[in-house]
Amino acid sequence: MSATSLSTRATFCGDGVNIAARVETLASPGAICISDNAYQQIKGKLALEVSDMGEQHLKNIAQPVRVHSVRSHGTTAHPALSLPDKPSIAVLPFQNMSGDPEQDYFADGIVEDIITALSRFQNLFVIARNSSFTYKGRAVDVKQVSRELGVRYLLEGSVRKATNRVRITGQLIDATTGAHLWADRFDGTLEDVFDLQDQVTVSVVSAIAPKLEQVEIERAKRKPTESLDAYDYFLRGTASLHQGTKEAVSEALRLFYQAIELDPEFSSAYAMASWCYMVRRTNGWMQDLAQESAETTRLARRATELGRDDSVALCWGGFALAYVAGDVDAGLAFIDQALALNPNLAAAWNYSGWVRIFLGEHQSAIDRFERALRLSLRDPTVFHVRAGIAYANLLAGHYDKASSAARDALRGQTWLGALRILAASQALAGQLEEAREVSLPQIKSGCIDGVGLRDAGRP
Repeated sequence: MSATSLSTRATFCGDGVNIAARVETLASPGAICISDNAYQQIKGKLALEVSDMGEQHLKNIAQPVRVHSVRSHGTTAHPALSLPDKPSIAVLPFQNMSGDPEQDYFADGIVEDIITALSRFQNLFVIARNSSFTYKGRAVDVKQVSRELGVRYLLEGSVRKATNRVRITGQLIDATTGAHLWADRFDGTLEDVFDLQDQVTVSVVSAIAPKLEQVEIERAKRKPTESLDAYDYFLRGTASLHQGTKEAVSEALRLFYQAIELDPEFSSAYAMASWCYMVRRTNGWMQDLAQESAETTRLARRATELGRDDSVALCWGGFALAYVAGDVDAGLAFIDQALALNPNLAAAWNYSGWVRIFLGEHQSAIDRFERALRLSLRDPTVFHVRAGIAYANLLAGHYDKASSAARDALRGQTWLGALRILAASQALAGQLEEAREVSLPQIKSGCIDGVGLRDAGRP
């Protein structure tokens, strides 16, 4: 099992294979995504409906890749996801209007905080960050996004940061009709950034769910830190962590420690620092296993001590305690507490599922993985959730379901953990020849993810 949704593909594969795997995750239901290089080879030769998606920044690919969405004439898309029984929203990546690409981390951080604030409302259904951000840099059709994510409302906007001034603009759209429900602009200084985020959040909530209790609004308006410098380091660290490479994770860890130094009570910074060590462990990057595992545990315990009302600290810190420290019961309690605070936190549903696998609660684990999928179906690393479903079914003796889920996890990813689950489920179902053959081409090519199942059966 991979303990993180940020693990990186091994560098054994050529760029073409890596690009193909990354591009596939951008495809909408019923369509195929291909790189511009692949498209030029088939252009004019087949009856296809082609949409230019522009240049996309793909994980672990240095240069942007132009991508096209392709569908055969006469094919129909998969049925749209049904809308939840409560107001549902996705916050799309805001445009960075600062004129400096280096400020992308700031705009992305603003959006992540707005998503987190909205997620705390029990009466809202909020799509997770990783699914929303698959639309970054793309011109989107709001009705198509609504169908793909299964939400009614979309929040779009922009962020401009110049010297000490910040401007956030936002517009709320009923994506089922295309109607604009609300639009506004919020100006202030860097010292006002948390207040500006609160204003955006409250304006959105007021527009789509006016009957939400005021106590929930006040609970969502929480400053993560009083130090703006610590907050800036935290945003930079988060941006680095999302890159997933060994070097980027090391840089993220350094930045989170900087945030902690400036604010020793910044619970989320402790949690994300512990998560950097988790990524290092699961990818085999730790140089001193005992020392770094002890530091992971220290950071996770500090995160959960300080973050009693911080779902990020409780979720990531709790799983670190369960997986690294072996304190499964405490880790699960913290993750469940995170879900009580933020029922829209897809990562918490995912890690709650893995911890329940540790405890042998296989059906409960599957239920939680399914909830994570609904909240973040387009997450580029959703294969980790699907692998969890496969693993839980394998341990429960449901070998056909385990094989099916493992194949889903392998769609677009050649990941050793899922290959092992597929081979094991087929072998236990008596399909020995299939089990022998399932992974040979991938293993022979060396095109496998660096994370296996060596630790999946125990925290």
